[in-house]
Order: sequence, then C-alpha cells, then structure tokens
Amino acid sequence: MSELFATTGTIAAIATAVVPQQGSVGIVRVSGSQAMAIAQSLFHAPGRQVWESHRILYGYIRHPQTQQIVDEALLLIMKAPRSYTREDVVEFHCHGGIMAVQQVLQLCLENGSRLAQPGEFTLRAFLNGRLDLTQAEGIADLVGAKSPQAAQSALAGLQGKLAHPIRQLRANCLDILAEIEARIDFEEDLPPLDDKAIVSEIDKIAAEITRLLETKDKGELLRTGLKVAIVGRPNVGKSSLLNAWSRSDRAIVTDLPGTTRDVVESQLVVGGIPVQVLDTAGIRETTDQVEKIGVERSRRAANAADLVLLTIDASAGWTEGDEEIYEKVQHRPLIIVINKIDLLEESKRTTLQSQIPNRSTERSRSPKSKIVTAAAQNQGIDALETAILEIVQSGKVQAADMDLAINQRQAAALTQAKISLEQVQATIVQQLPLDFWTIDLRGAIQALGEITGEEVTESVLERIFSRFCIGK
Repeated sequence: MSELFATTGTIAAIATAVVPQQGSVGIVRVSGSQAMAIAQSLFHAPGRQVWESHRILYGYIRHPQTQQIVDEALLLIMKAPRSYTREDVVEFHCHGGIMAVQQVLQLCLENGSRLAQPGEFTLRAFLNGRLDLTQAEGIADLVGAKSPQAAQSALAGLQGKLAHPIRQLRANCLDILAEIEARIDFEEDLPPLDDKAIVSEIDKIAAEITRLLETKDKGELLRTGLKVAIVGRPNVGKSSLLNAWSRSDRAIVTDLPGTTRDVVESQLVVGGIPVQVLDTAGIRETTDQVEKIGVERSRRAANAADLVLLTIDASAGWTEGDEEIYEKVQHRPLIIVINKIDLLEESKRTTLQSQIPNRSTERSRSPKSKIVTAAAQNQGIDALETAILEIVQSGKVQAADMDLAINQRQAAALTQAKISLEQVQATIVQQLPLDFWTIDLRGAIQALGEITGEEVTESVLERIFSRFCIGK
C-alpha cells in the first residue's frame, strides 16, 4: 500500500502559505485521535477557558519539556464528527512568517503526530464519508481557481451539483440491471422484459451523459485558461497593445524596432476566462544574435498558443512581412489586430481592409476575425475582448453559464459509461441472452461510480489527491 493510503494515526501540516516576513497568520492543522492530547500538551489557555468543540481559545504554545513559550496564538477545536475530516481536528493559529509555524509543526511531530501526505486531510474526509470525489476535486479546483467563474464552477462541484446527476444516472442503470437480473433468476414468475422500454431508458441516460460531456471543454478552459500570443513585425505596437490591455507597463514601448527581445507575459481575465497574454519579439530576419533568439521564441509561442493576435501597423499598410507571418500562423485560431488606426486617414481605411486576407482555404479554416485598435490611445480593447469571446464560442466553448464543468478524469469515466451503454443496446439489437446485457451494463455502473467514488481504485485516488498541497 502506498504512503498516501497510510491514513492511520494523527497527522499534522502547515495549512497556510509560508512567506518570509509576510502574512499575519499561519495555521498548523492536526487531525486524528491524538489531536486533542497534542493540543493539551502544547497549548496553555490562561483563565477558565472551556476546552470544548467549536470554540476558540487564546493562549500560548509552549515546549512541553522546557516550558519555553514558542508563540502567542489561538487554538480552534473541532471534535469528531463535526470537522473537515470527521476526526478530532485542532488548529493552531500562529503569527505569520516562517519560524513560528515551523516550530509549532515540529512540536506536533515530536508529540504524537506525523507529517501529512499531500491531500491527506481531504482524503480522510473522503474515506470518512464527509465528501465524495467530485467534491474533493472541487476543493482542489477552488484553491487553484484563476477567475471568479472558475471559483464558481469549483463551488458548484463542492456543493454536489455534479454528484447529484451522476448518482441519478447510476441509480437508473442499477434499476435496469435489477429488472434484467430478476428475469434471469425468476423468468417463469415475471412478465416478459420490455426490450423497447429498456432501450428507451438507456437512450435517456446516454443523452444526459452526452450533455455532461459537452461541459468538458469549458471546464478545461476555466481551469487552465486561454493562452494568447501577440505576434507581428517589429514596431507595430504589440507592447503598447499588451500595456493597454493589461492596464500596466509590463512591456517597454519605444519607437525603435526590436525593443522586445523576449516573451513578456501578463495574466488577465476576459469574460470570466483566465487569459495568459504573451507579448513576443517582432518577427523579422535579423543578424543580431540576441534578437534572433527572441524571434525564434516568438515563433514557438505562436505555435503553442490557443489564439494568435497578428498585429499590423495601419499606417504602414499590409506589408510583405505581415503576409509572411500570416502564412505561418493562419492555421491557428487568429485575430488580425489593425493597430495605430488613429494614424491612418479615414479615406484610406477601406483600402487597407481590402488588402488584409479574408480568404478561406484548406489551411485557414480556423476561426478568424479583424478588429481595429489604437493601443497607444487605449482604444479598441473592448472590441478585442469581444472578438476573443466570439472565437471561444465558435469552438463550442461557452464563456457564460459556467456553473457546471467536468474535468478530464470525469470525462474519461463518462465516455466509458456511454460506450458501455452503446454496447448494451447493440447486445439487445442482436437478441443475445440476458446475461450478455448485464456485462456492459455493469461496466457503465462501475464507470459512473468511479466519478463520485462509490467504485474507485487506489491508483485513481492517488492520482487525484497527489495534486493537493500538503496542508489540504
């Protein structure tokens, strides 16, 4: 059995981020049968404070042998089963920083606890029936949420909004299995099985699974975000676009071409979607060795991005250099940003628009659009964000209504359940014996059970909980 599943004994860990000289509070969490004994040996609560569940005590943490005071702190007591792990839990709320929490953790380890494994507090909550697997994954997603919508989706999972429909689908499959097995065991005492009704019920279950599977892409988008690369020739305003968009001065802006020598990154949120924006070096032929490295990194960033913003200089028009870059990125989801539009006369704007490619070829079927900006004047950013959301939606990934979204593990299990149900239907059409019907139906039931944890293997649990931090 792996270390992750050595869930006996009392565990302790620092439950807050440890940052030198920062943070006002640091928390050491202890869970298990010895949690109260450890607290009583380390914590001195002056006066007549009552040691009972769900109370906060004020006092001092002392070394049990030397009686030296380690920290002035608060102690939170949560007795089983009214705790996160459904075990006795105590939390020492210490002063922030490094030394206090490290010393308190060491005292806990020396007085009856061991260091928790990553995710072990949440694993115990799952094993003790406090959470199901979708709720546990919701906690991990909430901790790592990069936008309010991502947090909202994680909370939906934590509140059981995914577990409920999954359990209902599994219950429906179990009902069908019971009907079939009853005919196998008591065929002479029961009326014949209604094949059409069974097929119809399986169709309904499969349709609901399909609906849930359609949320996978938006779930991935919320969790990982959208990577956007700003590319183009030198001095077309890429850095100005990044600064205007991020409302900062992340990138250096000058009139000299080739100022940006490396990829500059900024984190934004557009329509609830986390966006990682990469301002790249201007792409051109150059003999400057440093700039050449920057150009190569720009090309790699464009190829790795989910969306490319090909930026051109409106005052220079559509140039041969723009055409060369376009040929290299047109197979990607693409927005052509016509920047410095304020420097172009109104009468010439229509001519410029006609010069910019708007063709649909075998290589350029990915979603595309064109917008105009004057980044130096902070103009056109709203139109850019609207165009990005339209690109996202064209890929059938909704930027709104992010209440429920499955992850890759859940999608894999749902896909297996759907395949198993399709096999059941094929078995029925082929008029095979009832015993054959039950084989794939059990497979669907098992796959659905893996999502919530009603049927789960050690390797699945290890994969899920190893992503957690040690104190969670």
